[in-house]
Amino acid sequence: MPDKRPRRTFAVISHPDAGKSTLTEALALHARVITEAGAVHGKGDRRATVSDWMAMEKARGISITSAALQFVYRDHVVNLVDTPGHSDFSEDTYRVLSAVDSAVMLVDAGKGLEPQTLKLFKVCALRGIPVITVINKWDRPGLSPLALMDEIERQIKLRPTPLTWPVGEAGDFRGVLDRRTGEFVKYTRTAGGATRAPERRMSADEVEDVDAEAWSAARDEHELLTLDEADHDQERFLAGETTPVMFASALQNFGVAQLLDLLLDLAPAPSATPGVDGTVRRVEDDFSAFVFKVQSGMNSSHRDRMAYARVVSGTFERGMIVTHASTGRPFATKYAQSLFGRETSAVEEASPGDIIGFVNAQALRVGDTVHLGDKIEYPPVPSFAPEHFMTATARDIGRYKQFRRGIEQLDQEGVVQVLRSDLRGDQSPVLAAVGPLQFEVVEERMTNEFNSPIRLTRLDYQVARRTDAEGAQELRGFRGCEVLQRTDGTYLALFIDKWRANNAAREHPDVLLEELPAGGN
Repeated sequence: MPDKRPRRTFAVISHPDAGKSTLTEALALHARVITEAGAVHGKGDRRATVSDWMAMEKARGISITSAALQFVYRDHVVNLVDTPGHSDFSEDTYRVLSAVDSAVMLVDAGKGLEPQTLKLFKVCALRGIPVITVINKWDRPGLSPLALMDEIERQIKLRPTPLTWPVGEAGDFRGVLDRRTGEFVKYTRTAGGATRAPERRMSADEVEDVDAEAWSAARDEHELLTLDEADHDQERFLAGETTPVMFASALQNFGVAQLLDLLLDLAPAPSATPGVDGTVRRVEDDFSAFVFKVQSGMNSSHRDRMAYARVVSGTFERGMIVTHASTGRPFATKYAQSLFGRETSAVEEASPGDIIGFVNAQALRVGDTVHLGDKIEYPPVPSFAPEHFMTATARDIGRYKQFRRGIEQLDQEGVVQVLRSDLRGDQSPVLAAVGPLQFEVVEERMTNEFNSPIRLTRLDYQVARRTDAEGAQELRGFRGCEVLQRTDGTYLALFIDKWRANNAAREHPDVLLEELPAGGN
């Protein structure tokens, strides 16, 4: 029998160091799928979170790849997709946001809305994804809650509607006022934040003297919010006009259970999705899914390749033969997996909203659709405008076969964009990236995963514009410009700076020179 339990599929977005992976770990802890949080801060004892598995992630304490975690909470199946927070990996985050129904925007209480958070919020707004805001790190000194509400409304044009309100200023966290019930939820610190924080709820009459002054201030601000009509309205939230707000300390696991409850109560379930031709696939229709990520190297003991796919409609059953929409060819799903960070296990069934992994799916690329029944093809995920460019060559020419295979794999995963031309040939392709950290990932993986160390040489180009075959011919010889072709067939004209790009547009008004979506800073 298909699993009929309701689904919630969401991503966490934030600026680097706002606590995103820590929150991911805390959510898994509260759902009782792990017993101890991995984000234990300490010099010799720092563990990597379950969603951070790449060697560079563990070494640097940052998320580079996106990871999917699935768990059951309150008889709901929750699909949490952790995303890279660093702006250099914006493209991976954008792909993930194409696969979720809602987002949690994590804001550092001490820093407020930061550039990368704002950029990712804009992606959510463009995709119509409703956003729940979590003010994190309230156990540390920070801004006033009213100032943060004002900043949210001013910067992202959403009306904040707090569902919890802090008792005690930032750095003196006593707990929160649950604005829906009027209760005081007392904050209790745990050792290192490694275990579930106990939650003690009490009525206004039960508030202890030690918290009375902070409680009174919180009650006054709560009444001001009510007078200002800053109360939750579900229709306005789903319409992208408001954002529910709550206060938490992910490191101390406080407020995490409330967030899980909030996601189940307010976040939207999977719904009908249109294809590129306007055809709409309802969740109860025949099975369909689209690939939003391809990842290899998750298991160092053998060469693996996982295609992450979001189930859009119907029920997936392991072993079914589906159609690869872009080629029309059959695709077998015998080795489909369910995902929990790096850990995988065979999946027998999956429902709309679930994330499944197709193992060794050599034919699948990011943006591909697979389906049963009538053809459906979902919109592709656009590539961002690269701003950094390097040529790559094999350090050992005798390992050219491994070099070519590695570059091809990283290109298919979207780790970097790979550009080629007849002049440069296959032995020295140009790697194009949104941010320079992407090149470090390429170097690390080419050396350790594909056993082909590479030499990277920086190019002076800073601007890329989309052109076509005619434009490539017209721009041949234009000073400060080189036209290369991406693997998907797109021609990119690279310029040393924006001045030369604009000059080329003036001198060649009939040439296509189209800006790409911006993903960098």
